[in-house]
Amino acid sequence: MGVIVSFDYQAWITRYPEFAYLSEPLVMEYFNEATVFHRNDGGGPVRDPTAQLVYLNMMTAHIAALNAPTAAGGAASNLVGRISTASEGSVSVGTDNPYPPGAPSWYQQTKYGSAYWNATKPYRTARYIRGWVRNFNPWPIQ
Repeated sequence: MGVIVSFDYQAWITRYPEFAYLSEPLVMEYFNEATVFHRNDGGGPVRDPTAQLVYLNMMTAHIAALNAPTAAGGAASNLVGRISTASEGSVSVGTDNPYPPGAPSWYQQTKYGSAYWNATKPYRTARYIRGWVRNFNPWPIQ
């Protein structure tokens, strides 16, 4: 089955220095949230611990990009979705959010999510194993 990895804040900041202003506890919360989207309980399809950590770090960066406060301490942007319209005079921005979290477009909101979506493509392909049937019944008959 899959593997379980631990978060390494210093390694993550080395890879994503643009988030160096974020505290370790906050980034740890983003990592925990990332495990909602990418399993880290040993039951997922990723068997290589290095790849597992890379994927989770990408997802952590994606979540940080969407939710982190600004480096100056301001609140995170309230914009959700892709920017569909923009003006310059008297500044105006319109967004379009026709997709739920977990949809491919949700990942495309940041370069980190886009990289994650592309890197994990092999794990979203169905696998056929001839002559093998998985009997999964969470409530066995007693």
